[in-house]
Amino acid sequence: FPMPGETPTARLPSPWKDFLGEIDKALEKPLEIHCIGGFALVFYYGIPRTTGDIDYYTAVPGDLNLEEIAGHGSDLYRKYKIYLHRVTVATLPEEYEERLSEMASGQFERLRLLVPDPYDYILSKLQRAGLKDSDDALFLFRSRKLKSDILRQRYHRELRDYLTGPLEQHDETLERWIEIFESPG
Repeated sequence: FPMPGETPTARLPSPWKDFLGEIDKALEKPLEIHCIGGFALVFYYGIPRTTGDIDYYTAVPGDLNLEEIAGHGSDLYRKYKIYLHRVTVATLPEEYEERLSEMASGQFERLRLLVPDPYDYILSKLQRAGLKDSDDALFLFRSRKLKSDILRQRYHRELRDYLTGPLEQHDETLERWIEIFESPG
């Protein structure tokens, strides 16, 4: 696993490498998958936990049925016991695509796995704001030595207007998280 703060260049372990390799071989044209779940946290950001799927926000181009190819219940799922899962309860900052980083670079011919920068990743967890989301956000904030003012700016400039539900609640969640992030220990 990469040390916090490093950008990993390590190859993906099996069964992930094999699962994604089969998807890659099945592709007729390049495909980008914007990974936002535990998979990206574990294999890109180095959070110490396990995951059984690859959560993604979007795929480009969007005309492939990834659920059929590699979703829960697909042949690939039955073979590897892992699957692709499109997350529908997430909102990313407006310009997140400009800040994506590639993981597993050079390991596949047509498939590119992209992950949001750590600020965008934290903000993507804000709307749902479950316990695991806040724990993940805390890990990213501290391990990457992030700055609260950048997180706040990006929230107000690129995310707040796109969130559903009471905005005051999201504002309070962000401020509560920042208080936790900045507390000692």
